Order: sequence, then structure tokens, then C-alpha cells
Amino acid sequence: MQEVAAAALASPSPPRLPEKIPAWLYQIAVRQSLLYRRQRGRDRKKMEAYAQSRGPSETGAKALDPLQWLVDSERNELIRAALERLPRRDREILLLKYAEDWTYLRISERLGTSESAVESRLHRARKRLRDAMLQAELIGPS
Repeated sequence: MQEVAAAALASPSPPRLPEKIPAWLYQIAVRQSLLYRRQRGRDRKKMEAYAQSRGPSETGAKALDPLQWLVDSERNELIRAALERLPRRDREILLLKYAEDWTYLRISERLGTSESAVESRLHRARKRLRDAMLQAELIGPS
């Protein structure tokens, strides 16, 4: 409404007849609404272009949200720090499962164990990772 009022006041040729004022104000309101939408579209395109040039390689709305980038970045740093504190064996099985997206069968063949052993080891490794992440959060950056 403020933009419409400002545009009406700035108009160089307001109507002289009182019966034409509602139509004139309606045109100003429509024009201001369209200008607002265009500006938001330009802003969105700028944000998308920035996200494409600076952001992660993933696509979608999540990739375009700068706050989500920050949260993801901090979470990744926390996970990396916690992984460094884990024994090599736990780190290896977690990376095979989640970074490499291996199945339990493929991991069991690689490690020479059964699938149920892989499942148990992953369960314990995830618990150790959670504990290490909680400890890293409590301690803060080193």
C-alpha cells in the first residue's frame, strides 16, 4: 500500500474527474504489484546464479538456501572432526557404507566377515561417531 500511495503521489498526471480516481488507483496498484513481482523474480535469479557459482554441486531448493549451506558446512566439519577421533576400523566401515554407498554384502566381502557382523560393527561405529560428535560439540573447536 505504501508503494501504491507513493506512486500515486508521484504521478505527474492524476485524473481531474473524481469518478476516474478509482480506476486510476487500480492501475497504479496493478503496476506496483507487477513491479514488485518482477523485482522478486530478479532477486531470485540473482540468488540462483550466485548459488550455482558458489554453492554445492547438489540441486534443488536446499542447495539454494545460504543458511542451509552454513548448517551443512558446520555439520560436515563436525563429522570430519569426529571421524578423525574414531579408530581406523570404525572410520573405514562408516566411509564404505555412507561415503561410498556400499551394501552390507559388498562390505562383508571386502572385510571378510558376515553381513550380520557388518551390521553390528556399523551400529557400534555409528554410536561411537555420535558420541565423538557430542564430545566435539561440548569441547568446541580445537
